[in-house]
Amino acid sequence: MAFGLYIHVPFCARRCGYCSFVTYAPGELTASQTHRRWAEAAVAEVGVAAAGLGGHDDSEPTVVDTIYFGGGTPTAVDPALLAGVLDAVRERFAVAGDVEISVEANPDGLAPGTLESLAGLGVRRVSFGMQSADPRVLTLLDRTHDPESVPAAVAAARAAGIPSVSLDLIAGTPGETDADWANTVAAALEMQPDHLSAYSLGIEGGTRLAARVRRGDLSEPSPDEAASRYQHLDAAASSAGLSWYEVSNWARTPADRCRHNLGYWRDDDWWGIGPGAHSHVDGRRWWNHSGLDAWSTEALAGRVPAAGSETPTAEERLTEHIMLGIRLAEGISTDRVADGSVDSLVDDGLVRRLPGPTERIALTLRGRLLADLVVRRLRWG
Repeated sequence: MAFGLYIHVPFCARRCGYCSFVTYAPGELTASQTHRRWAEAAVAEVGVAAAGLGGHDDSEPTVVDTIYFGGGTPTAVDPALLAGVLDAVRERFAVAGDVEISVEANPDGLAPGTLESLAGLGVRRVSFGMQSADPRVLTLLDRTHDPESVPAAVAAARAAGIPSVSLDLIAGTPGETDADWANTVAAALEMQPDHLSAYSLGIEGGTRLAARVRRGDLSEPSPDEAASRYQHLDAAASSAGLSWYEVSNWARTPADRCRHNLGYWRDDDWWGIGPGAHSHVDGRRWWNHSGLDAWSTEALAGRVPAAGSETPTAEERLTEHIMLGIRLAEGISTDRVADGSVDSLVDDGLVRRLPGPTERIALTLRGRLLADLVVRRLRWG
């Protein structure tokens, strides 16, 4: 059984104003909440996962084929600590020979030798949080880097021997203009990334950015503006040799697609290591304690550090299967969708039939803009 490990590194130099993830800036940590303590607890949770799933010595071991370090900012941690976690994975699990190891990184603040160390650990993908090429937009997002640091980081990753470089963009920052977005897309593509992600900014309650929107200091883009910017990005990415494979992701070659994230969209199983991390195994899902102390105490005691869990019903799983799968360019089979929904969606230009021995459908460009509507019609007619 192929399997993914997500490893959450919850440390950042500064909390971004839009962020609601489980992260901790230096001023939010106590003296005992160290990077080393996190690494020790992460190693312990790897052991818990191996014991629960079937590790190296099991007759039918779980084969880890993707490992994803997310955050937070994984590169805020000494690569030697990340190496210790990877060593534990390799000791406790069967690891695929072509395992995909991905690391998220900020373009700035990379200590000398960090990227070379990551390459030496077998990291094949690094994803830089570019977000925008506009200094004003970066300031609105409370990002610590400037636009000039991104090309330097990309060049450094290539020089270090990391095979695939991805750039993450944020679309729809309140106050961002069409021209700002066009400049960001052009700047990103000029660096010739192997992979590009662009996610619409969700204004999360309790964040500094949400407070500014609520006060009326900033306005969000209209749906028409958001659609126009998505179409601009898709056309520009296609012209630059990047093909969409998921609504928010483009890759230069099939080998550059993020296999770990494909596992999420294909409803595969994964175990999330770290505070606040989510897991999905055999139809059951759970989420870890978000507090560093609560999570690390449970993990170091050899227990699953879950704060809660649920087992979705068959109906809920079908909805998720459609909702996640239809986002992929490979589409979904039509054998479990609402009667009559496919013909009407084809007529409306929202999906197209794919060639092959069994009927499959995928979103058109218009369908990508209205994916939520497509899901509702496929599920309930």
